[in-house]
Amino acid sequence: MSRTTDPPVVGETCLSPGQLEVLTRRIKTTGDRSSIPVRTPITDDEIGSVPACTAEDVASAVDRARTAQTAWAATPADERAAIVERLGDRVLKRRDQLLDIVQLETGKARHHALEEVLDVPLTCSYYATNGPELCADEPRSGAVPLAADATVTYEPVGVVGVISPWNYPLTLALTDAIPALLAGNAVVCKPDERTPFVALALAALFEEAGLPDGLFQIVTGEGSTVGPALIDRVDYVAFTGGTETGRLVAEGAGRNLIGCSLELGGKNPMVVLDDADLETAARGAVKGAFTNAGQLCLAPERIYVDERRYDAFLDAFVGATRNLRLGLEFDYGPDVGSLIDGDHLERVREHVEGAVDDGASLLTGGRARPDVGPFCYEPTILSDVAPDSRVVCEETFGPVVSVVPVADVDEAIERANETEYGLNGSVWTTDRERGRAVAREIDCGTVCVNDPYTVGWAAADAPMGGFGDSGMGRRHGPEGIRRFLESRTVATSRIGPFDAPPGVSPGLFARFMLGLTTVQRRLERWFR
Repeated sequence: MSRTTDPPVVGETCLSPGQLEVLTRRIKTTGDRSSIPVRTPITDDEIGSVPACTAEDVASAVDRARTAQTAWAATPADERAAIVERLGDRVLKRRDQLLDIVQLETGKARHHALEEVLDVPLTCSYYATNGPELCADEPRSGAVPLAADATVTYEPVGVVGVISPWNYPLTLALTDAIPALLAGNAVVCKPDERTPFVALALAALFEEAGLPDGLFQIVTGEGSTVGPALIDRVDYVAFTGGTETGRLVAEGAGRNLIGCSLELGGKNPMVVLDDADLETAARGAVKGAFTNAGQLCLAPERIYVDERRYDAFLDAFVGATRNLRLGLEFDYGPDVGSLIDGDHLERVREHVEGAVDDGASLLTGGRARPDVGPFCYEPTILSDVAPDSRVVCEETFGPVVSVVPVADVDEAIERANETEYGLNGSVWTTDRERGRAVAREIDCGTVCVNDPYTVGWAAADAPMGGFGDSGMGRRHGPEGIRRFLESRTVATSRIGPFDAPPGVSPGLFARFMLGLTTVQRRLERWFR
């Protein structure tokens, strides 16, 4: 399937010759299949290819996963947790290889790839520590104290389909797979066709960690073919990607009456209050807006600044942005890497040029940089942007941000909420209590105070997800594993049927039950 000779760019990495081709052998197909070329944004060279799986290939993968899942569900949760913990160890041990593959596939700067590598072991540790308890039977209050009890049991849903995106192929392939596996499910992962090799490398690391065969399957191919086939066969689907595709995933899941979680797009606001430390806020804006060349669903694309601090903030932000270095080396030198491909470069260029045509001021950036890489684009700051410009209304998903002055905090909140999206936001202030109060008024699933996104995403014990067009369901925290479990209530009576006993008239039993209900309600109020 893949190239027999690696292109020169692969030779700049620590990968052994032919290693990417070896990884493709993990994809099981029936018969000969056409292939999909995988190109690196660093040079636009083909670095390999993967099979274009069919619906039949997906069905076979799900069947293998379902067969393996039966024994896995019967494995004690602490044993499953030990394998998850060992996966975290393997990711850290093989970090250089994983960093190189992530950079090859995405073109991102190395320290942005490192964020992915660091995130996985932390996720592993959180669920290895807390997962067994979250999967354990849970006693609940019965219908009548002393006379009845109730227990909730949790069972894995079965086979989970994970559809992961290209922008964070390491983190977003595993942030759903880890809790799903620990809960006793099998996983069939469909990575984006532009970034399949990271998922395949992770499958190899799962094997090293001791995960039984068949529990983490990879299927590759066009989303329009593989996605629907996966949704039609699994018991739950976890999707990360664009909002319009997310609607189709939700429709398919609803038609099949299976659960789904969707993390979708965002047009994220950043609010800089009148008491903010401007150097800190500017540093946060650079971090948030230009990480992974802005190809981050949590990145701020709209910044609202108190008008009394607007000019000073712009000076700090523009100055820091102009100091960023574009580059595509396999080391920690460059600050910003590449966009994913030519189509995405054109989208970013259209958003910026359209805004300028509508009267926006270009404060820095605004140019493609083919001298650095075929799809590189300068970090870009706009002001005086028309409120109906595409760059304001649509997700750009690139290194582009608009900065807008506002009269006060009330206008900042109002402007921040002028969107159908609601994924992530941030508030900047030297008064943290004030920041938390403002954060509660912003319609996003996560709002960070004095940080653009990291403290929210990395809070593994707290749920992560979006409002409105930014998705449904939550990952991380207890919510992140419970979505992959079916709850069952086992209720037990100590006195037989709750009905009038032999010899007791219905009227007398009714008076008894009314009195019992009154007493029970009073006791519950007493102990509140």
